[in-house]
Amino acid sequence: MTANRPSKPIRRSPQSDEGPDKPYALVSFPREKPFLKPPVGHHRYRADAYHGTLFLTLKVLTALYVSTGVTALGSDMGSRVPLVKTMVQGRQQQLLIQGSSLKGCVRAIYEAITNSTLAVITNRYRQKMPKERLPCRSKDSLCPASQVFGALDWQGLVHFTDATCTSAKSVTGFMPSLYRPRPEERDAYYDREYAAGRKFYRHAVKAVDKGDRGIPVQQAGTEYVFKTQLHFRNLTEAQLGTLLIALGQDSQYPIALKLGGGKPVGMGTVQVSVPTLEVTQDVRDRYANYDPPEAETLTGEAVTLFIQKMTQAAKSNQLVELPQLEELAEILRWPTDRTAPEGMY
Repeated sequence: MTANRPSKPIRRSPQSDEGPDKPYALVSFPREKPFLKPPVGHHRYRADAYHGTLFLTLKVLTALYVSTGVTALGSDMGSRVPLVKTMVQGRQQQLLIQGSSLKGCVRAIYEAITNSTLAVITNRYRQKMPKERLPCRSKDSLCPASQVFGALDWQGLVHFTDATCTSAKSVTGFMPSLYRPRPEERDAYYDREYAAGRKFYRHAVKAVDKGDRGIPVQQAGTEYVFKTQLHFRNLTEAQLGTLLIALGQDSQYPIALKLGGGKPVGMGTVQVSVPTLEVTQDVRDRYANYDPPEAETLTGEAVTLFIQKMTQAAKSNQLVELPQLEELAEILRWPTDRTAPEGMY
């Protein structure tokens, strides 16, 4: 499987921008320091907050591969390839996108468009990160993203379930061999001595396929559809609106998610839609009545109007940093006419 080794990376001057366009760009950090405060807590449902469920449909636009870290015999998967790197599958052999993978992807966007810290940082790059962007250290002093998605000793206010493919099919694709990021070899990663921002990969019209010379991976092909649910509680209008923007639901900033492996070669573009949502605010009646009322279920035009109201609140309450949102929307905008680089870049 690894007999076809890729050529070694070409070393260029750190100041050089020669070669093909980079398939990524950086979203700058906000100038102000993050405003940290305690989270709302799980001990009660706030009457002025929103609680409910978003029913999400994820449409695969370029080949999607979310690794399990396991390599299996191709014969066990109905493939003629001897060994294949696998995705997670359910009991009925449907492909799954782990809820944790989806949550991490959405959190990265939420962090970038709000004045938040990083969720995690490796020791290798800790010294290169602005001090105010290091992960929150106390559950009583959390940035906007950590309040919603969680932090050390704090569970967060949203819960992503695994996304299940609507069909029981999968295909074997061949992903080009990729190298690790090398920020130490490119000055554009840094502003003086510190990281210049958050890195996101651009979308491409299609993924690069290396034929039978790449790494065999089990993947979801284009047009595959996944379904999942996102549960939330105690979110303000602004927080829920920012979450919807991060899911690509703001018509002013249409973006698609970038999930899984092979991002530099155009893989992993996924478009989210919200056909249905359940939402409620004051849940007092649900606990004071033997016949509790159902949560309000919205579909069609009602969903559109609700999303518009929430996303507008996110912007007017200044939870969303508009300069960073515009930078990110330029990177993740969909549709796109960009092509992915097929060689070294």
